[in-house]
Amino acid sequence: MKARLVSFTDPAPGIRHFVFELPERVEFEAGQFASLVANVNGKEITRAYSLAAAPRGDNRFEICLNRVEGGLFSPHLFDLALGGEIDCKGILGTFGWREPVTSPLLVATGTGIVPFRAMLQAAPVRPVLIYGARYEESFLWRDELAAQSDLILTLTRPAESWTGRTGRVQAIVEEQLATGAIGQVYICGLKEMVDGVRALCKEKGLDRRQIVYEKYD
Repeated sequence: MKARLVSFTDPAPGIRHFVFELPERVEFEAGQFASLVANVNGKEITRAYSLAAAPRGDNRFEICLNRVEGGLFSPHLFDLALGGEIDCKGILGTFGWREPVTSPLLVATGTGIVPFRAMLQAAPVRPVLIYGARYEESFLWRDELAAQSDLILTLTRPAESWTGRTGRVQAIVEEQLATGAIGQVYICGLKEMVDGVRALCKEKGLDRRQIVYEKYD
């Protein structure tokens, strides 16, 4: 089916938030992704982009992503004009809340925050959210996330004016696990971070069923 671009915003440098409209309503859950297809330079390419908003009862979905310089698909999306169309295979994926949701800790870096925005809009409880980025201007939806979670921000390349946490997310994850109050850990981001946090969770005694993750490169 065709997805039509109805609006977009640029919430941070090199990042675009797209709103697409489908010809009919498609059922989905917060945490899933849209599977998009385009013909670029004579090749059919498929990419999966996490949904940036929970279902709202209409035929629209939202995604948010980096423009990858030298990439194939993201520049094609960024060049799409309002009213332009792209093929959508559907809304897929198994990432999302696992019942029963028990004292969750969410861990994201970069645009790994995208599915968590959708999940927080449909959250059954108020979780702790650790959100890491390189630069302060790269953080997305800070006020919204702070209203919906116990938000902890950390930077790996902070400016001198930054007064918050610094360093990788793993140190903060370890602090949270040490409280003994975490029942589930949800992780999304690049492979290296996700694998590192998963290993840490297992080392601290969490069962694999308590660890829910999605990773990308």
